[in-house]
Amino acid sequence: MPGPGADPAVSQWDAIRTRIARAARDSERDPATVALVAVSKTYGAESIAPVIAAGQRAFGENRVQEAQAKWPGLRATTPNIDLHLIGPLQTNKVRDAVALFDTIETLDRPKLAEALAAEIARGGRRPRLLVQVNTGAEPQKAGVLPEDADSFIARCRDLGLAIDGLMCIPPAAEQASPHFALLATIAARNGLATLSMGMSADFELAIQLGATHVRVGSAIFGARHDGP
Repeated sequence: MPGPGADPAVSQWDAIRTRIARAARDSERDPATVALVAVSKTYGAESIAPVIAAGQRAFGENRVQEAQAKWPGLRATTPNIDLHLIGPLQTNKVRDAVALFDTIETLDRPKLAEALAAEIARGGRRPRLLVQVNTGAEPQKAGVLPEDADSFIARCRDLGLAIDGLMCIPPAAEQASPHFALLATIAARNGLATLSMGMSADFELAIQLGATHVRVGSAIFGARHDGP
C-alpha cells in the first residue's frame, strides 16, 4: 500500500487494483487473470513515472505519435513495459505502431489487417492483436460490426495474423452489460481468450462478464483536458 504523502495517482492506482481483485474474487475468478491497462493518453511522462515506480507495467495510448514522444524515455529505465495501442490506427502509421506497441487493440478493417500482415512479415516483430468490435453499431465509432466479426477474424487468420482476442467500447448512453456479454460470446465462438472491455466507470461489471483486460485512465490519473 502507498504510504503517507504518496503521489495521488499511485494511491488511486492502488485503490483500482484493490477493486479489480475484489470484483474478480466476487466472480470466483483469480485476480491474476485480470490485467489492468493504465490509460496514459494525454498524460505526460511526469504523471506516468510514479505509477511505473509503484509497479504498473501495462499502459494504453491512443495515438502513435504521442506514444513515440513519451515512451522511449520511460522505457529506458523500465524496459518491461507492455504498451497497448487503444486508439484508431491509420495504415500509414502501421510500421511505427508495430515497432512501438506490444499490443494493438484496434484491428478493425481488411486494409489494416493487410498492412499489419505485410509489416509483421517484413520486420518480424509480432505484437498481440485484438479485433475491435463495434457492439453498438455506432456509425461514428470504429470497429467491426458484430455480424461481420466471425468472417473478419477468419480473414485475418488467412492473412497469417494471430488474433489474441477482442476489444469493445460500449455506447455511452446504453447499459454496458449486453455489449460485454456479446463480446464474450463472439470470442468464445472463435476460440479467443483475451477480452479487453471495461473502463473507469464499468470495469467491475466487465470483470463479472469475463474481461481479461480493463482499461482505466481517469480514475487513476485524474480528469483529462481533452474530454472523457
